[in-house]
Amino acid sequence: MKKQTLIKGTLILGITGIFAKILGMCFRWPLIMLIGDEGIGYYQMSYPLYMFFIAIASGVPVAISKMVAERNAVNDREGIILVLKKAVLLMLIMGGGFSLFLIIFSRQLVHFFNWNEKSYYSLIGISLAPIIISLVSSFRGFFQGMQNMVPTAVSQIIEQIGRVLVGVGLAYILLPKGIEYSAGGAAFGAVFGAGIAGVYLFIKYTRAKSEFKGVKTGRNYKILSELLYIAIPISIGSAVSSIMSLIDSILVPQNLIKAGFNYSEATKLYGQLTGKAFVLINVPLTLSIALCTSLMPVISEAFVLNRMDELKGRIESALKMSMLIAIPSFAGLFFMSNQVMTIIFPGHSSGGDILKYLSISIPFIVLSQVTTSVLQGVKKYAIPVINLFLACILKVVINNYLVPIKMFNVYGAVIGTISGYMLSCILNVIAVKIICNFKIKWYDIIMKPAYASILMIIGVMFLYMNIYTKTMNMLLSFGISVFSGIIVYFIFIILFGVFDYKRIKTRFKSFR
Repeated sequence: MKKQTLIKGTLILGITGIFAKILGMCFRWPLIMLIGDEGIGYYQMSYPLYMFFIAIASGVPVAISKMVAERNAVNDREGIILVLKKAVLLMLIMGGGFSLFLIIFSRQLVHFFNWNEKSYYSLIGISLAPIIISLVSSFRGFFQGMQNMVPTAVSQIIEQIGRVLVGVGLAYILLPKGIEYSAGGAAFGAVFGAGIAGVYLFIKYTRAKSEFKGVKTGRNYKILSELLYIAIPISIGSAVSSIMSLIDSILVPQNLIKAGFNYSEATKLYGQLTGKAFVLINVPLTLSIALCTSLMPVISEAFVLNRMDELKGRIESALKMSMLIAIPSFAGLFFMSNQVMTIIFPGHSSGGDILKYLSISIPFIVLSQVTTSVLQGVKKYAIPVINLFLACILKVVINNYLVPIKMFNVYGAVIGTISGYMLSCILNVIAVKIICNFKIKWYDIIMKPAYASILMIIGVMFLYMNIYTKTMNMLLSFGISVFSGIIVYFIFIILFGVFDYKRIKTRFKSFR
């Protein structure tokens, strides 16, 4: 099976990830048109519980990726097959159990978390997703560990297409019964999308398995213990973050009511925060996630082979790439937030200021994600978990203090998010510097992309205002100015020497 470099793997996952997010917008946009901010609030309220399972299970595919990469580095074919078999069994037990739990106890959970009763239908709609996602994520972890990102990338596109077609279709069909039924139909779209992605990945795996013919898959108890040793700390870290989101889904609407908003207004504000602003923030984070997905196996490979210079080089490249993504994304969303909201959600563009200030969190989120992957790659699984736990405590404290104050209201949750990720980022960076004996070149990593981003946004704003004044067409003005801004940004990145030109040229030859 052909390997891909860090840059190539990141680009494959990043480009398809962005396309998948665009398809996600094709899901989100008509959904908001159909059910509005209140319906999105119902849809989002049950989502943190589903994401809690995803978080609990997230450690297993990461562990699969790492263990497969380590065994592939030393050509241990038998070990690779054993890792996947035991992981699939573990994930099926977890996913099946959680799906059954959601189906049986959905109404009790809605009452326990004090959600609006209309959110019940969204919870039922998504209840079968855990068992399907379990299989999908296992096969994705296998291919990522083999450093072949194409199956993961294609499966993401397939998943989103299925989600859009079935989710929006059911939302439209069920709308006459009420927006709560429509939200439930939309939630089921995620189940269908994951299902067809799983079928594709299984077919790809059966074909790839032909390379492993003749391998004996005898019993090996150490694999399961190693899998759990890696997966449990990662899952705990993800679960901490997910639990905080779950707590937010309970406390933020309640604290908004304390601030003087009625239940409908509080639900709408929560929908604007989680169903609009966070969704748009996640678009640039797709590239960061792609980078982290590609980074884990290459860091693990360099570490297990004790190639320390190569390890440091890969860390430096990853940090540079992360800031190349994060800083211009923050600048663009901060200064163009209202235009983005108006274009993406026409007629329902409220929440522009929420997006504007939430965009400040992007560099901290990205750096936190990348450094977490580095620490996991060098077998320091507990450190990012502890750091994230401390960050989540800070986030909850700030949320509970600021959100009930009417002057802050939902922006208190934004401040809490920024503060939490800032703390996690700082602690992770300190850990990477100490553990990897790595000197971070802050000027190259942060300041050069920042200078390029400042020049980019000046050009974008100037061009946008001039074109809009002449055409009065927001979409045309936005599209031309943003496209021009991207070109300007990369010109200055090259001029400032963030990456060596010869190295870039050599890397891109590998695509041929």
